[in-house]
Order: sequence, then structure tokens, then C-alpha cells
Amino acid sequence: SWNEMHHLLIMESLGGDKYLIDRFLAHFCATLYFWILVVVYAVAPMAAYQFMEEVESHAYHTYDKFVRQHGEELKTQPAPEVALKYYGEGDIYMFDAFQTAQAVELRRPTINNLYDVFVAIRDDELEHVKTMTACQEPGTDLDFKANQNPKKELV
Repeated sequence: SWNEMHHLLIMESLGGDKYLIDRFLAHFCATLYFWILVVVYAVAPMAAYQFMEEVESHAYHTYDKFVRQHGEELKTQPAPEVALKYYGEGDIYMFDAFQTAQAVELRRPTINNLYDVFVAIRDDELEHVKTMTACQEPGTDLDFKANQNPKKELV
């Protein structure tokens, strides 16, 4: 998704793509993960959504622990340019497209340093959890801000 791609670009800008083995393992695991979920979804869609909810919840808790443990250090480091553009200047409708539990106002985090970046990513993961939860509830209307089509019910 657009959001996850930007998380990846942010991590790469912080040196996450420095080593070939890291890039290989990331691509291999992502491809394997995708195809496993395709098979699970074909057999039991609810199980696929539940698994995704668990993965996103784990990501949220991991980022939350990271910002609590390293917050002071992160606040002293600048935010990567890609994060500033994505969270501050990017297409707000693409940014909000994945969020199903919209507040009255659009969520646009303020990014002043690396701490703010990781808090924003953490909060994105929580939005993903909410989306996966909504996908498991029959009859849930998903109102994606970027969607020009009328609301559709999930079955």
C-alpha cells in the first residue's frame, strides 16, 4: 500500500537498505508473506484478516516500545526528507485513504524530528489494526476518503 511503501522508504533513508542481505531478506519475506496470505484468504478470508490484525498490532506495540525507550535520543535527530514530504506535503487524500476510523478532522501529524516520524508510523499501524478489525465485521461500511465510489458493504 501507499502508506507501507512510505514506511519502507523512511526506513531505507535511515540506512535500512545498506546491505544486500537485508534487502534480499526483506523482499523474500514480503513476497512469501504475500503469497501465504493470498492462500489463507482464498481458504478462509476471516482468518487472513485476523492474522493481519495480529501483525499490525505487533507492529504498533513494537514501535510504541521503541519510542518509549529511545524517545529522548530520537528527539535530537532530524526527520528524513521522505518523512517530511509524506506526512507534511504529500497528497492528503492518499495519506488518509487507508484510515477507516476517521476523526472529525483529517489526521496530519506534525513532523519536527525523528521521534515524531516514529510516533506517526506507530499511529499508522494502529489505523491498520482498526482497518483489519473493520474488515472482520460483516456489514461494516468503509468510508475511505480517497474513494470516489459510494460506500460498499463488506460481506
